[in-house]
Amino acid sequence: MSDGTPSLHAWPYPSWVAHRGAGKLAPENTLAAFRVGASHGYRMFECDVKLSADGVPFLMHDATLQRTTNARAKLGAGNSAVAGDHPWGMLSQLDAGSWHSRAFAGEPLPTLDSIAAFCIRNGYCLNIEIKPTPGTARHTGEVVAEHAARLWSGQSVPPLLTSFEPDALRGALDTQPELPRGLLLDTLWTGWVETALTLDCRAIICNHALWDRSSVTQAKSAGFRTLSYTVNDEWAAQRLIDLGTDGIITDRVDLFSPV
Repeated sequence: MSDGTPSLHAWPYPSWVAHRGAGKLAPENTLAAFRVGASHGYRMFECDVKLSADGVPFLMHDATLQRTTNARAKLGAGNSAVAGDHPWGMLSQLDAGSWHSRAFAGEPLPTLDSIAAFCIRNGYCLNIEIKPTPGTARHTGEVVAEHAARLWSGQSVPPLLTSFEPDALRGALDTQPELPRGLLLDTLWTGWVETALTLDCRAIICNHALWDRSSVTQAKSAGFRTLSYTVNDEWAAQRLIDLGTDGIITDRVDLFSPV
């Protein structure tokens, strides 16, 4: 966009997005969660992607492994709990389902490649949150963007790449500028609109409480789509709809119909 302002046209994404696959109904960031979200009618999903020590993009939210895998038992004492410190060969052996419920015992961590195949095969859209291991923001943005461009090559709707880390979005921009980007915000820090413009973002995704008439007007006047996380109450969803925002990311795939 030659004038530095993102275009509001050609936004191909649904307005309802299933958070981490199916919110809390299945183990987050797993293929099982995507299937559960799809069974509730969702056609767009959000997930977190980071890199293994040998550069494989895979799905996980936390920097460390303990909360959502059996890493403590598998690795034993004295080994790093940081997910990005381990090669994919080890990470692929972890159980990422038992922590949630017995029904999902043995569910593995998925690669971005496997989630891409699932989404493309079924015509689903994806929001990839770039979630770097601390200190690797730019590199993670570069690698995730490279993989996303390859995996979605020839597809009519590319994934939306988002991050709280401007350096990760800068890496994605410099590597694959044609992929759409969004800036994630948990506060409206000074220069948030200008940063999103500098990163040639298409969207701004806020903690839902940050959107009001003023902030929505600022974002839309600058040419951005406005999305919210993580919206799990009917009153909050209705407030955002009344404000005219463009997308709602929710855990409550059982409460909100995406149709």
